[in-house]
Amino acid sequence: MKISDVVRNKASQDVVTISPEASVRELLKLLSEHDVGALVVSSDGEHVEGMVSERDVVRTLHADGTVINAHVRQIMTSDVRTCSGDDALDELMQVMTQSRVRHIPVVQDDRLTGIISIGDVVKNRIDQLE
Repeated sequence: MKISDVVRNKASQDVVTISPEASVRELLKLLSEHDVGALVVSSDGEHVEGMVSERDVVRTLHADGTVINAHVRQIMTSDVRTCSGDDALDELMQVMTQSRVRHIPVVQDDRLTGIISIGDVVKNRIDQLE
């Protein structure tokens, strides 16, 4: 199965992005409003500049209690592993497991087209078993 099949079967193909200049407060608001665990960091909504997750906030908060006043660029992960719609789901599962990441942006022709979460992968497996 390909990544594009999983993206196509998602309830929503929307990808929530946030600017690297946004505040961590704004990040927390978007995570809560959209009930997601991570956002793609992008200045234009099309190009991946980074990823930022709840985990990033918690780790930074533990080290620096003033992170709430920081910008997303200060806590984001900038070395982001991406995948394409043509990639095999089995390979992506290995990458997620080995890299210990829960969200991977889907990029086609250098443009953000979707995001795959570990929840999407698990749902897909359950659907296959049923």
